[in-house]
Amino acid sequence: MNKLLVIHGPNLNMLGKREHKHYDSLTLEEVNEKILHKAKENNFKVDIYQSNSEGEIITKLHSAIDKYQGIIINPGAYTHYSIAIRDALKILTIPIIEVHLSNIYSREEFRHNSVIAPVCTGQISGLGHVSYLIALDAFKNLMGGYNE
Repeated sequence: MNKLLVIHGPNLNMLGKREHKHYDSLTLEEVNEKILHKAKENNFKVDIYQSNSEGEIITKLHSAIDKYQGIIINPGAYTHYSIAIRDALKILTIPIIEVHLSNIYSREEFRHNSVIAPVCTGQISGLGHVSYLIALDAFKNLMGGYNE
């Protein structure tokens, strides 16, 4: 069974309390339940991790080497400036999908740039919690699951 790591970045622990028009009204726990359910449907084992700390996210990415077959990451605000997270992702030789609940390209101009996207396999944004579920379907396709 393929094993995936889902990383939620800063402030995502505040889902349900944040601006609903951008971030859904679901809590992080509810989003995680939906991720786990979809992962089970797609025959994936998923570990989920959330941190508000750039260094902790980097350490978690380092620990992913030889442990996971793919990563889904929502770097939150680190998307726009964390070269350190980008460098940690670049070390990995597995597929990585960057996700965002909001459409970062329809928000403030400073959010339009992702320093993370160039080192990822793909990016999904603007679909609320469904962005994560689509990423899981993408991994099923990337790993040959639709050819079964």
